[in-house]
This record gives sequence, C-alpha cells and structure tokens, in this order.
Amino acid sequence: MTVGFQTKLLTNQGGRRNNQDYAGFTRQGDFSCWVLADGLGGHAGGETASRLAVEAALAAFKDYPGIEEEHITRWLQAAQEAVLAGQAREPSVATMRTTLVIMVAGQNHARWAHIGDSRLYMFRGGRIIYQTRDHSVSQALADSGQIELSDIRNHEDRSRLLRTLGNEGDFRPVILAEPLELNKGDAFMICSDGFWEYILEDEMEAGLLKAASPGEWLEGLEGLLQGRVSSSNDNYTALAIMSEGSLPNTWRLG
Repeated sequence: MTVGFQTKLLTNQGGRRNNQDYAGFTRQGDFSCWVLADGLGGHAGGETASRLAVEAALAAFKDYPGIEEEHITRWLQAAQEAVLAGQAREPSVATMRTTLVIMVAGQNHARWAHIGDSRLYMFRGGRIIYQTRDHSVSQALADSGQIELSDIRNHEDRSRLLRTLGNEGDFRPVILAEPLELNKGDAFMICSDGFWEYILEDEMEAGLLKAASPGEWLEGLEGLLQGRVSSSNDNYTALAIMSEGSLPNTWRLG
C-alpha cells in the first residue's frame, strides 16, 4: 500500500507584531517532508531562527531524502548549523532560538523528530495514538507527577523550554526510534504552542471526524481558537495532514 497525503498549512501572527512561526513541506522522490518551527519570543530574531531552520531542513531533505535515523539527523544538523551561522553573521540576533518538528513519510511509513514545545499529534481511527512530549519545565513537572498533563496549558512555567535549536554544544532533539507503519485514514497535526494552547486534544479529534479535508479540519479548529484568544495572543501555526489511502503518487498541496 502506498499512502498519499493531503496537506493544509495555517499560520497567523495573532496579536503580535511579527510572526515568529514558520513552516513548509515538500516532496522528493518517494518521500514527503513537513517541517514547522516557532522562534522564541524572548530572544531577538525568533522569526529569523524559525525561517532559517525550516528552510535548511527542507533543503537538506531534498539533498538526502530517506526515513532512516541518519537522514533525519542530517536534516536536524543542517537546521542547527543554519541558526548558529545566522547568529554568527548578525550579533543583534546572537541569542535567537527556535523549536522544530520534522516529519517524513515514505510510501507506507512515517517518522518524526522534535525539539522544544511545538507538537506532533498522530490520529488513527479519529483518535490520538501518539503525541510528542514538550521539552519544557511544565512537561517535566507532569512527567514527575507534580502536575497533571492537563495543567500544562495554563502552568506558569509552560513557556520555559529545556531544549531548543540554536544552543551551541547543547543540541538534543528526539527522533522516533523506528519508522511507524501507516494505515489508511491516518492523520497528523503539527502545530506551534500558540495553536495547541487553545485547542484541546478531544476537540482536535472531534474536528477531524467531522472534516472532509485538512482545510476543513483547520477551519473548524481556528474558529474555536479565535473565540478564545485575547488581542495579544501568540502566533499560531499548524500543518494538517490527512492520508488518502492506497493511491499511488498522491500529493496535494491543499
């Protein structure tokens, strides 16, 4: 079975002056790749860091497509090196940092990696079967049982990240141990914290079950978000990805 995909990208600067989120997706041969980054707002140059990371990762993917750990490691390193080089070129953004999520799919398998608190959710049968763990203080507190998982969204330390791209000598992304076999109907949501902060996981599931396309899925969820945000809400970005089943060479940009 060859699994094809429909993809839709949503990005909005929210109530901020600049959009520090950046995302993109492409295909090379038998492989497709999606990348999303969220530049850190507390560091100058967040929008530059996210753009450099995504563009470098996608370029590295096109040069070296595949689904093995060595492939994803090379793309991650390219993103890291691009941000570090940007820091060196311009002292005013020497502290710029960004999160990063990368997913690759080839025929009937997918694999992903992440660093920071941008998330990937995988859905099967309309339900979440996998969710990345944030590299944040609040996630660490939840992991240790000091707070509930549901408390992360509103915790005072939610934005304190333990791992990011752009820290020289401290580069610790997490790569999924093995490629995961895809089923017809599988779906994915890759999103920045400005998106998942306002959308609960059961709402993502409910929205997916009602949607006929990635665009419809995102439209419904953005409607919920818009009804909850303040005038100063963070940038929000999401890549909605739906598999199309056993359709050879299917690739739609949405």
